[in-house]
Amino acid sequence: MMKTRIALGAALLVSTAPALAQQEDEQLWLQVNTNVPITDKVRITLEQIARWSDRQKGLYQTEFGGLIGVRVAKNVELGFGYRKVGAHNGNTAAPEDRLRQHIVATFGPVTTRLRVDERFHPDGPEIGFRIRPLIRYNYKLKPNGLGLFASHESFYLPNSTRWGQREGYERMRNIVGVMVPVGKHVMADVGYLNQFRPARSGAVAQMDHALNIQFTINLQGLVAPDVHD
Repeated sequence: MMKTRIALGAALLVSTAPALAQQEDEQLWLQVNTNVPITDKVRITLEQIARWSDRQKGLYQTEFGGLIGVRVAKNVELGFGYRKVGAHNGNTAAPEDRLRQHIVATFGPVTTRLRVDERFHPDGPEIGFRIRPLIRYNYKLKPNGLGLFASHESFYLPNSTRWGQREGYERMRNIVGVMVPVGKHVMADVGYLNQFRPARSGAVAQMDHALNIQFTINLQGLVAPDVHD
């Protein structure tokens, strides 16, 4: 009987250890995208992102950038862009520059995106690559755009660098929320974002719970794919 109790106690400790080791944070993410049509098949997107964190004591990350989108088929777009990423307050990461390319394909209510990032870091000449597949489902409640959505994105790092990137599966982001039209050319996505980073390279697992708000401005009635970050 005593051996059974010891075994059960050990099993309980093992099963709860990951939860006890996990670090959690409450956050607020804001994003504004402005889509400007250049031709019927080419658009420019201007992007602004700000993220706040309880654990990192306020605004901890900003991102400013732009992207050129080229429609190569009815439901397929290629994108090429740049972002400047800033670190603030308790964020110990260094600011960095990012180039990125993506392909977005839409199949009815489902939108898919495959993005590749190249990260340029001030602490070394190596380029950190990231592969980010995303899938999103949109469910319209009304013809004016009001609806629900859910999305999943994974982050895989194919290489390691001396400045800190470590090869392997790095994180996932899941979002559920509501799409709300705000005026004629503006759509707001408001939802709950859950980001999980598994324990890697000696760091504990991290789970972020965020209120995620994104405004998308489509000038001149442009119709652009619904995706985040």
